[in-house]
Amino acid sequence: MKDQRKTEIRVGLILIAGVLIFLWILGWAKNFSFVSNEVYTTVIFDNVAGLEIGDNVTINGVREGYVKDIVINGAKVHVTLSLNKSVELKQDATFAVAMLDLMGGKRIEIHPGNSPDKFDFSKQHKGEFYSDIPSVMSMVGNLEEELNSTMIDIKITLSALNNYLTDEKLNSNVKRSIANMSEVTEKLKVILTQNSSDIRNLVKNSNELVSDTKDLIKNNKENISNSLSSLNSVLQKADSLLQYANNLAGETNQQKNNLGKILYDKEFYTNLNQSLKQLKELTAILIGALKDEGIKVDAHISIF
Repeated sequence: MKDQRKTEIRVGLILIAGVLIFLWILGWAKNFSFVSNEVYTTVIFDNVAGLEIGDNVTINGVREGYVKDIVINGAKVHVTLSLNKSVELKQDATFAVAMLDLMGGKRIEIHPGNSPDKFDFSKQHKGEFYSDIPSVMSMVGNLEEELNSTMIDIKITLSALNNYLTDEKLNSNVKRSIANMSEVTEKLKVILTQNSSDIRNLVKNSNELVSDTKDLIKNNKENISNSLSSLNSVLQKADSLLQYANNLAGETNQQKNNLGKILYDKEFYTNLNQSLKQLKELTAILIGALKDEGIKVDAHISIF
């Protein structure tokens, strides 16, 4: 009887231990805990592409939580994350949906940030989506038509280039141009060889001329400076003279001086024309009288 009771106690303890181990494994697998040791935050994504509730949340690759809830809100997806209270996130922490493995699983990857300010779990945060292999394959499929069109254009270009390069007339012209260039090069080489002495003398004379010019300028620096000063003075006087002439012309044109009044006085021109006309008539009369009988002068001279 006593041994049977011990056996029952052992079976009960083993059963209780098995239940506790089962509950512990179940809690670890389903992220379930009897003691609340979690904090929650919400991240907004444009696309989560296969993310499911219960998927892992990692910080720098280390599992620190799981996806608690996923809600579609219009064009956005609100994902609630459950994180361990021990995690330390900063205000500039970033969230991204990333690949879990090559089989296509998903996880939320968090970069904790470097800001001195602490993370506010009560606010909603913006997340981004990292392209995975299926996304890349889908993109490649969308680019297939453009790639085909590009390959056709390349084929046409290569065909035209091949026709251009295989043109016999073009090849003949290119060969002739190369031959002419080679001939010109040979002639230029001969000319340079035959006139190398003259070229050296020309370079030498040029160097001497430059040196002499430099010495001339250096030795006559003061005279050149004085000449330039004199020239500057002459130019200033010429400018003053031109200014005076412009003022005189302006005053004359505006009849502000005697010359302008005389030149632009219509009555003066009229009297002048009449005087010249009368003088012409008087001259004609005198000439006629001198040719005929002369001029009789009756003058009385008195001497006081």
